[in-house]
Amino acid sequence: MANQVSPWTLFLFLRGPYVSKHTREVVVASDVRLKEQLPRLTERIVATYTPDDAINHLGHCPLPSYEAVIEILLNIKDILYPGYRRKVGLHAGNISYHVGSTIDTLHDQLTTQIARALRHEDRVRNKHNDCESETDFEAKGQAMAIELLERIPDLRKTLATDVQAAFDGDPACQTTDEVVFCYPGIEAITVYRIAHELVRLDVPFIPRMMTEWAHKQTGIDIHPGATIGAYFFIDHGTGVVVGETCEIGDHVKLYQGVTLGALSFKTDDSGTLIRGQKRHPTIEDGVVVYANATILGGRTVVGRDSVIGSSVWITRSVSPKTTVVLEQPSLKVRGAAAADAVNEHVNYQI
Repeated sequence: MANQVSPWTLFLFLRGPYVSKHTREVVVASDVRLKEQLPRLTERIVATYTPDDAINHLGHCPLPSYEAVIEILLNIKDILYPGYRRKVGLHAGNISYHVGSTIDTLHDQLTTQIARALRHEDRVRNKHNDCESETDFEAKGQAMAIELLERIPDLRKTLATDVQAAFDGDPACQTTDEVVFCYPGIEAITVYRIAHELVRLDVPFIPRMMTEWAHKQTGIDIHPGATIGAYFFIDHGTGVVVGETCEIGDHVKLYQGVTLGALSFKTDDSGTLIRGQKRHPTIEDGVVVYANATILGGRTVVGRDSVIGSSVWITRSVSPKTTVVLEQPSLKVRGAAAADAVNEHVNYQI
């Protein structure tokens, strides 16, 4: 019959509106009397924003923008590694236009963000809240921006050695393209090298924003103040920590979990930390540091061509061409494999 209603239609009618399993409904039970408390709550929160409160920034002087700083990093990496990042299809006919356009954008971005960082540092050091100053921070920011951009050719040369070190040091790697695309160590080192140039230019605040972003992305924590030579390779990388006053030579290789840290923090008579002293170790040329090793102290020097084994704890200097390992643990092997089946002469690089 033409007017006959199907059982399915009748079911839907009786059931009510159909809601897909992919649809999320939020039912809010609202009591207007409870909402009347919100103005008082707002007043309580705002009352905590006092002049001596260390976790607010109120006023008309903007801080550097986190999003803008990350965009700067992405733009610089587009120039450092053309064709690998966001812009594809680059060739000899359009590369000059791409680089020129990106450099122009970077000039403006860097000038603005560096000027903000300089102005903020001036306010903190001189303890005033006034945005007005006789110093032309925009002019200083522009000069620093230009100087950073001038250093990009040399940055590319150094990063090329880092990429080569990764390729040469990892038998699992098939091409240098794989290093640039895939290796978190190169990502962290790239951001570090950009940030370190800003440290050398005395740009405040922004270098640390950059390396902490890389830390979040890769699990590798390199302070922008550290000094690191060419052909630097971090294999796997997760959990690596390189402190601010570390000095690392050429052809150094670190594995995951390595800490190059401070042994202790000196304080003055009032108990305040003394800053600006060397607290972290020196790693000379050709050193290999295996997974989870910890090397601490500003006076600690690991001599050239040394090998530091996994999970060791070092707080004093190591002579050149020295191997430092833990004593062979006593293993209990059950089953078909015999304990003496382990080849002690195998190179257990991961």
